[in-house]
Amino acid sequence: MPRRDMVAGDGPDGPVRTCVGCRSRAVQSDLVRLVAVGTAITPDTRGRRPGRGAYLHDDRRCLELAERRRVWSRAYRRGAGDAGWDLSPVEALLDAAPRGG
Repeated sequence: MPRRDMVAGDGPDGPVRTCVGCRSRAVQSDLVRLVAVGTAITPDTRGRRPGRGAYLHDDRRCLELAERRRVWSRAYRRGAGDAGWDLSPVEALLDAAPRGG
């Protein structure tokens, strides 16, 4: 008898993560992993950089929501306050992404 968790179509096709911007859950492959390198938040497109990761949809609205909610210090478990985070690597990735339709 096959295990219930091994049956096709029983659940998501991979690990599920939460977008730090919109707070919706999605399959990990649909999100961009971000890591903190010092005070710079850097996209980890290969998913191999060491350290704590936060996940974000490839959408500028989610980035704006994350900034408005001041999530970075919580996401990376760093001290209080979100002043000084460099988001330019994430913004560059979002600007370079093709617009889906």
